[in-house]
Amino acid sequence: MSDFFNVHGKIALITGASSGLGRHFAKVLSNAGAIVVLAARRRDRLEALAAEIRAKGGMALVVEMDVTCADSVAAGLSEVIAAFSQPAEIIVNNSGLSREGWFTQMDEADFDLVMNTNVKGVWLVAKAFAGALVKAGKPGSIINISSITALRPGHTLAAYAASKAACDHMTRVMAIEMARYGVRVNAIAPGYFETEINDAFLNSDEGESMKKRVAMRRFGEYDELTGPLLLLASEAGSYMTGATLVVDGGHSQSAL
Repeated sequence: MSDFFNVHGKIALITGASSGLGRHFAKVLSNAGAIVVLAARRRDRLEALAAEIRAKGGMALVVEMDVTCADSVAAGLSEVIAAFSQPAEIIVNNSGLSREGWFTQMDEADFDLVMNTNVKGVWLVAKAFAGALVKAGKPGSIINISSITALRPGHTLAAYAASKAACDHMTRVMAIEMARYGVRVNAIAPGYFETEINDAFLNSDEGESMKKRVAMRRFGEYDELTGPLLLLASEAGSYMTGATLVVDGGHSQSAL
């Protein structure tokens, strides 16, 4: 059964791989047999992760990439094709950030930054790599990382929640457009997992209060995203496209 979920020999691009969930996703895919392409702006962190993966017998390519810049994404795609003579077959669109604040007080620059990274960045990466897969006549799997904030509103998160709702709906549109080419497009909507974006909040009194509203009364552990990731990346999810898998301990189902 474990072979059903492996991605042995597949080339997998993970954006935002320098920390948090992206770093975890890269290690999971490498452990499952994939050749991982680590993409982010912080090259030093990517090189450290690549060294860790190689030390365990994995294969990793480091690609410095700014997902908000079309030229940077195109350059990353060119590096992948130059290294492997083909585009990545698995694309994990994980790059994302947040700027919190009441919507009436948020700076326009912060709003634009969130939208450019979380929406435009997903579109640019998917556009480039899906287009390359179609051109090469190869099937693939795109996994966009959404959030339960796309489903459940929260104060001070107007830009972030809107960006993730857009990511969710864009996933569905991408799925119906790419199905004819054998490229599946799905999303994972994590609940609250501790990352650089939210660690201060989750460890605050307000974070402790939020934990009580999660049905399971705790925040998620990274390994609890491993199964959903491998399901969507592998042939185990071969009949899935346009889906968003919610992994939140029941948070989005709990009473307000």
